Amino acid sequence: MKKALILSFFSLISLSVGLAQEIMITGKVIDDQGVVLPGVDIIIKGTTKGTTTNFDGEFTIDAPSDAILIFSSLGFSKKEIPVDGQNKLDVILVPAAEQLLETIVIGSRGQPRTKLETPVPVDVIDVSQQAINMPQTDLGDVLKASAPSFNAFQSQAGDLSSHVVPPTLRGLAPNQMLVLINGKRRHSSALLLGNQTGTSSNATDMSFIPTAAVQQVEILRDGASAQYGSDAIAGVMNIIMKKGTDQLTATLSMGGYPGLEPDMSDQLTPEENILERGFDADGFNYQFDGNYGVAFDNGGYLNVTGTLKQAKRSIRPSVLGLDRSPLYSSDYLTNQTTDTYGNPIITNPELVDALAAGNTSLAAEVSTLEGLMEARGIEQKDVASYAGNPAINLGVLAYNFSTPLTENVDLYSFGDIGFKYTEGFSCFYRRAAQADRTSYALYPNGFRPQMYSNQFNTSFASGVSGTLGEFNFDLSNTFGANKMAIGMFNTWNASIGESSPTDMYLGTHNYLQNTTNLDISRYYEDIFEGLNIAGGVEYRVERYQIEEGQEEGWTAGSAGIYTATEDNEALVGPDGLPLEDLSGNPIVDENGDPLVLSNAGYSAELVKGYALNCQCFRGFGPDNASRNFRSVIGAYLDVEMDFTENFFVGLAVRSESYSDFGKVFTGKIASRLSLSDNFALRGSFSNGFRAPSLQELNYSHSYTFFVNLVPFDGTLYRNSSAAARAIGISQLQEERSTNFSFGFTTKLFDKLELTVDAYKIDVTDRIFQTSEFDATEAPALGPVIGSGLASFRINGGDVSTKGIELVANYTTFLGENKLNATLSGTFRENKFEQVVVPDLNTALTDDELAAKYVDRASIGQFETGTPSSTVIGTLNYSFGKFSTMIRGTRYGSVENLAANEQNLFGGGFGYPDQTFTPEFVVDLGITYKFSDMLSLTVGGNNIFNEYPEIHRYENRSFSLFSNYQQGSNGSYYFGRLTLTL
Repeated sequence: MKKALILSFFSLISLSVGLAQEIMITGKVIDDQGVVLPGVDIIIKGTTKGTTTNFDGEFTIDAPSDAILIFSSLGFSKKEIPVDGQNKLDVILVPAAEQLLETIVIGSRGQPRTKLETPVPVDVIDVSQQAINMPQTDLGDVLKASAPSFNAFQSQAGDLSSHVVPPTLRGLAPNQMLVLINGKRRHSSALLLGNQTGTSSNATDMSFIPTAAVQQVEILRDGASAQYGSDAIAGVMNIIMKKGTDQLTATLSMGGYPGLEPDMSDQLTPEENILERGFDADGFNYQFDGNYGVAFDNGGYLNVTGTLKQAKRSIRPSVLGLDRSPLYSSDYLTNQTTDTYGNPIITNPELVDALAAGNTSLAAEVSTLEGLMEARGIEQKDVASYAGNPAINLGVLAYNFSTPLTENVDLYSFGDIGFKYTEGFSCFYRRAAQADRTSYALYPNGFRPQMYSNQFNTSFASGVSGTLGEFNFDLSNTFGANKMAIGMFNTWNASIGESSPTDMYLGTHNYLQNTTNLDISRYYEDIFEGLNIAGGVEYRVERYQIEEGQEEGWTAGSAGIYTATEDNEALVGPDGLPLEDLSGNPIVDENGDPLVLSNAGYSAELVKGYALNCQCFRGFGPDNASRNFRSVIGAYLDVEMDFTENFFVGLAVRSESYSDFGKVFTGKIASRLSLSDNFALRGSFSNGFRAPSLQELNYSHSYTFFVNLVPFDGTLYRNSSAAARAIGISQLQEERSTNFSFGFTTKLFDKLELTVDAYKIDVTDRIFQTSEFDATEAPALGPVIGSGLASFRINGGDVSTKGIELVANYTTFLGENKLNATLSGTFRENKFEQVVVPDLNTALTDDELAAKYVDRASIGQFETGTPSSTVIGTLNYSFGKFSTMIRGTRYGSVENLAANEQNLFGGGFGYPDQTFTPEFVVDLGITYKFSDMLSLTVGGNNIFNEYPEIHRYENRSFSLFSNYQQGSNGSYYFGRLTLTL
């Protein structure tokens, strides 16, 4: 009997499986007016397997004969249709205005809300849809073109600054915005890099997050330290990865800058106008993206994305006049240069040959700067400094996975691994006239050092989430690491001499972060109109390490030092005259006689002051090497209450304990009040805390900077260094903030959404970097730095930012064609409130010290160095097999403030400040769908080739153009093939 029951049971299972076999279902989806609906999502209920309708509203899907299909589309009520063995289903969706709003979770641990229902402003960017027609391929560029409060600035100079593109929000520093992936903290780059906000900071490298792997991005524009932890002073960005779709999507994008030179003739001097600049087509980009999602029968999924990118460099030369930037010196032209021992160096063999041939006219010609350059086939643009985007080779593999463990518990994991090689023109050209930095034997016409880096980036998160009784829980661990190996070629260490290598390994930076989270929440639907209580704990471990590079990159050689070969040896050359320094001055004593070295083999004199270290960027030496750790324990409590359907209040508190900074307590209150079905007020108040990053605490380096094309060598010292103790610089302290916002949301005509929000953020003890001190300004530094220059990171002062942000979105159908229009803008004012200068051991007056502690240029960069307003208007329109996007962006004015007064071009003495007028650029993308499987997109960024204004004469050193608005690359045109299977 028992065997019979078992056989019957399995027979029933077999029968049910047979009855539920998969069948092919086709159909069409229309609205209640008979208009076909493209892009409708169709999901098999209980799974993530699905498809979408094509431009004609048609679909095909394989599903079990007893399945239920869920039809959903933005602006329409969701509909569930049983298959019941049918092979054809035609569906009508009914419009629903409330469905025009995307559901989001960032900023709340309670029930999901639409962006008009949140108590604080949140941008929701559907990357998977918007990226189709956009010329931008990097995620940071896509977001920058979509959300005006967000920026991702591509530096075109500044040593390693172009090797990472840092994201920023509301004009604050990159490390004052927290980046999440699927709600989990993302690690930052190992690099402490310069950026557009007035100080160096660490930042998340957006290039390692493939755009093709992203479904949507939520940008919380509000202080959220109490909810998500430090780094959330300006806000939070949550990147949501794609889930399984049972389809393969592959795209191949190609584009470049055509090299359309703008008319600058009215902005250049007559001497500059006659020089060739030769804007050539460059910056060609090639990128392949592949995404494939698998839906499991148990409702799980695996989504995998691969990205390969090759970006060629773009070159925008800063070509200065011959009188201002001469390639050769008079000593070079007349063969008057000597080595350490007084032997002449023939730097102009053309002159020697002409004189030997008796050709006096040729000799006279090649004795001039212009004549020798022409004889060697060199133009001024060949020896100019090059700004522009770096060359990049990038490969990233990312995945997103989830599967049920039980009916109520899911296992999930996501992550990525990537490699990036970056090579940029980030250094000033070393002219042959700079005798302390060039070598005739190695670089007879000077050289342009070039930096490169190899980055390895990994991120891996895993966890379990689900319900236990009435409680939701999420237990996870997230690991992230970034490693950057730095090198340089076309360089040398002049103090070593001609035996110096010209390609050097400069050192490696490593950053590691591991975060463990436990989050628990419960929703009480019967308390008022809903109460959600959430709490959790977090344990984070960080490690930052600098590994030293090869010795030649950071050492001081002896090439310019003369050591006595006999007792009481006079410093005279082969001609019997005193040896000369690099400026041609004889080295003599107070009586005008040659110096005498007393002891053979011991007595030495610096004759030629050749520059130390690797040219352009000193390698990291033993004094820079470090290995540092930190741990952070945090706990939070989050309460959200809907007192009525129209009144919401949220409270959050958080306590964190840093192993190196002690404890901190932060809090936040947010509220929303609906005054009608279509209008609501919202606002929040919070305080924040950001401990200095391990990079800020432990990065040190020596560098070269230029003032009026004259090079100076300085060192950025750690705050724990002997130099810092000597001058009285203390350890860095945390930045603290308060954040207030108030605004309203409304719906008009059932199709127009409008949000307007005002905010003010105050940050105390913001971290800056001082200007350089020398031993005359701070005598206490003399024994430590000698003749060098020293700078430090400091809590320089208090800053604030305030502004108004608005977003208007309109979606409708024109006949069978869908139209979406978006207008968004931010209007912001940054202000440096006050400098906070401690008592330091200097010989400077209080005003002089304050001006050097946080200099005028740094203050200006924060206050006016980025556009005070950005307005973006976008139209998306679909018709037939075409879809198109046109976007206009207006960047507000930018003002550049100089650090020091100087002689001005045309006469006078003062600050060479400059205001750059607003700029307007237009992007365009047009897609034609040949079939359900193949489409072509063409278009461009800045299609009308709008360049920003060029720098005024005094500031035209490294870069010719201002780069803080639309950049200085000009128009970019692209084509993209998309294959969907």
